[in-house]
Amino acid sequence: MELNRLYYGDNLTILRRYFPDESVDLIYLDPPFNSNASYNILFKEPGTGGEQSAAQITAFDDTWHWTSESEQTFQEIVKTAPATVVNLMTALKDAIHRNDLLAYLTMMCIRLLELKRVLKQTGSLYLHCDPTASHYLKILLDAIFGKENFRNEIIWSYRRWPAKQENFQRMHDTILRYSKTEKVIWNQLFEPLAKSTLKADGGNKILNVFDPDTGKRIRGKKTGEKSLGAPLRDVWEISVIAPTAKERVGYRTQKPEALLERIIKASSNEGDVVLDPFCGCGTAVAVAERLGRRWIGIDITHLAINLIKGRLKDNFPEIAFSVVGEPVDLAGAEALARQNRYQFQWWALSLVDARPFGDKKKGADTGIDGFYYFNDGGTTKKAVVSVKSGKVGVSQIRELNAVVEREKAEMGFFLTLKTPTAAMKEAATGEGFYLDSFGNKYPKLQLFTIEELLNNKSPDTPQKVGLFESYRAKKSKG
Repeated sequence: MELNRLYYGDNLTILRRYFPDESVDLIYLDPPFNSNASYNILFKEPGTGGEQSAAQITAFDDTWHWTSESEQTFQEIVKTAPATVVNLMTALKDAIHRNDLLAYLTMMCIRLLELKRVLKQTGSLYLHCDPTASHYLKILLDAIFGKENFRNEIIWSYRRWPAKQENFQRMHDTILRYSKTEKVIWNQLFEPLAKSTLKADGGNKILNVFDPDTGKRIRGKKTGEKSLGAPLRDVWEISVIAPTAKERVGYRTQKPEALLERIIKASSNEGDVVLDPFCGCGTAVAVAERLGRRWIGIDITHLAINLIKGRLKDNFPEIAFSVVGEPVDLAGAEALARQNRYQFQWWALSLVDARPFGDKKKGADTGIDGFYYFNDGGTTKKAVVSVKSGKVGVSQIRELNAVVEREKAEMGFFLTLKTPTAAMKEAATGEGFYLDSFGNKYPKLQLFTIEELLNNKSPDTPQKVGLFESYRAKKSKG
């Protein structure tokens, strides 16, 4: 099992194919909640104030429905899972029947069984969920890991703009922590002492108010050393990511790095292996890299894998990692296009480090598949990107130029599986050049075949804006 690696695909298949038993020290998973919501990734356009654009890309539908696949998975659990798990799942089927909730729990059950298999004896699993499903998931985890290995129910409490509702404002998530055995990696974290404690001490510093060796409180022991503070509680007050925060990428379910930092520091050591099987925009992966852990991320969309690659490259320029599951040749690209043209578009955009645009499953075709950003004399500029997997013709070049003009973009890129015709190349050349602030010329419309991009051909532009940076870019003055 190679480390510092991203996998594209279904995490169940990948876990079974690539992961040996007891190979991971820490697992953090933030699976889609069963909340009947459709999660969208909202991207920010480079612009003053960091306002959100109307672009919405459906990354995944946060609802599972009972299908023949659900039934097959349920029957697999019945045939292969331990008796405690089988008894629980059968009881749930009898209680709630075959519906969306049971489909969700079935999907989670089969994956949690695999995650337990790959977890080391000293490892921990943190499952991030919301109150709509946490109680179901807890009894499922009790059955899989054993109730004696339940460690914590962590409440992540945060503040945000309130919603209109006749309820107390719902402003917390639940993180369920389980271990595989009694012996577990654990690094005690501390929080500052209460102001009343410091005041009662008369301003003196207290060493080890909490003694980590005995677990007892030491009263009145005065030294010149700074106190470690009190052991961290299971209620964590951590702010959501501010709209202007440097770490924000606009991903709908992005979690704060401070949250993942606590989890990784507490339950792993430098050099340990951290796995996130629903890695989304890659916060766990990025924090693991920063803290000196080895890591593995899995996601089912090229959109997420593309974003994580950009995030890692922009934040850790010297980083080395690999990606499994992406096409590596023309045949693989053609197969992906036949399988899912939306995934093909997202993957093709990654070949030029372009940012996806628009909800490709809903609404009218805008003629835009993505935007590529570059820097010209201190000002962020953009190129419209169009991706085609089928037949191509000269009319599409004219359409791309019209979109470039409509969007007030500087350039346009045309990415295609098929070889452009001579008429297409002539039409692109006829649109002239983009002249940068230093007088350099760049073809206004540029055509690329997927095969050329796989052979490392790249757009001819002024300085490229990093992919991760483009998610949070602001329009430069000048």
